[in-house]
Amino acid sequence: MKVLLTGAAGQVGRALQASKPADVELRALSRQELDISDEAAVNRVVGDFAPQVLINAAAYTAVDKAESEEQIARKINVDGPHFLTCAVRDISGARIIHVSTDYVFGGQGTSPHQPGDLTGPLSAYGRSKLLGEVEVLGLLPGRAIVLRTAWIYAAEGKNFLLTMLRLMKERGEVKVVSDQRGAPTAADSVARAVWKSVGLPDLHGILHWTDGGSASWYEFACAIAEDAFASGLLERKATVTPIKTIDYPTPAVRPLNSMLDLTTTVARLDLDPIPWREDLRSTLRTLAAH
Repeated sequence: MKVLLTGAAGQVGRALQASKPADVELRALSRQELDISDEAAVNRVVGDFAPQVLINAAAYTAVDKAESEEQIARKINVDGPHFLTCAVRDISGARIIHVSTDYVFGGQGTSPHQPGDLTGPLSAYGRSKLLGEVEVLGLLPGRAIVLRTAWIYAAEGKNFLLTMLRLMKERGEVKVVSDQRGAPTAADSVARAVWKSVGLPDLHGILHWTDGGSASWYEFACAIAEDAFASGLLERKATVTPIKTIDYPTPAVRPLNSMLDLTTTVARLDLDPIPWREDLRSTLRTLAAH
């Protein structure tokens, strides 16, 4: 099977490459190799390779910066998916899997968001990602998957885990928001769900996928401090102090509830999520080994 991957240098992109099935011919392109907001370049690359599946893991993800760069965010998160989906639509039977985010929701309530729930993004980033979903699903119904995920981290790149480890080493203590709740999710976990989706040609629509369980950012940071110390990544266990969102103002408003309901996806993919703490420990073991 021929698969084209955009956003190859990102956390999910690297995880997808590392876990590629043996029967997949993968062409993986970073933003430097393919700017998805360049329509001519997209048409040329997609047309030349003629993939059976296109996985779009490319995105503008600077959440706070997007508040002052919304048009730039929309070029990548809206125009890019539009151009990619149009190009895929011209290939008989080809499909697109588009990675999206919990930020399309407003974060109301305490129950996990269902795939069909009303959206209501609170930030420029969230608005751009929602519009990207609309493009993909509207242009290629029946051959498109939007896979929403949340709180992604990996052993490389820019993410909460690595930021916490750096601050804990430098300062020995951190203050972390305790009233935003979600599911810390390893990039490897997202890759598992994407590759399972690739192998199900009749699958389409909106899917939710994260690691299992839930935590606040504070609880996630406490787990990082504890498990990083146990694995030898920290010389001493860092102190983690809870604060409220109101005490840590940011340009972009974050949803308080980032939980995504996985019930439908688990059934459709026949895939069980790994508990988030297990994936965290696995990632920390990888970091410790290097």
